[in-house]
Amino acid sequence: MSAKGNWGRTKTTVIVVLAVLLAADIGVGVFLWRTSRQSSADMRGELNHLKLEARLRDADVARGRKVRASLPRVAQDCSRFYQNNFLSPGTGYSSIDADLSSIAGKAGLRISDTTYKEGTAETHGVKELSITASVEGSYASVIQFINGLEQSRNFYLLNDLQLTSAKGGAIKLNLKLRTFFRA
Repeated sequence: MSAKGNWGRTKTTVIVVLAVLLAADIGVGVFLWRTSRQSSADMRGELNHLKLEARLRDADVARGRKVRASLPRVAQDCSRFYQNNFLSPGTGYSSIDADLSSIAGKAGLRISDTTYKEGTAETHGVKELSITASVEGSYASVIQFINGLEQSRNFYLLNDLQLTSAKGGAIKLNLKLRTFFRA
């Protein structure tokens, strides 16, 4: 290869590099020209908006850190809830029957036709138990019974409450409850 051929190739490379630099320079010039057309008030408004977004993101990060720090305590609370509020299947039925009878007795209700049905699947270490029962008494007694369910040491979910009859100030309801056993 001759020196003249190398010089031509070098010259072409330099021209291409200079053209790229010129195009980049023109692009930066256009960008600066456009941003310089904004008024200082517009720029201050944009800056304030960006500062607000930064503060909001910082607050989100701080909340995330608090959540992360509280996870061990939440796990302990969940374990304690599991141990304290879910009965074992071996003693659970008799405990639930006694508890419901006690709550109904304190409320002045009669409870009857109590049936239990175990759920089919075991999920997250618990087994679901559906309970249906009929209660009969005054409206105030029903409210006291529901409050007793909420205050009970055992965990109950009241799924359905249906009025079946009302006579002389007494009402009769069919209840559908759910509770859970430790698996």
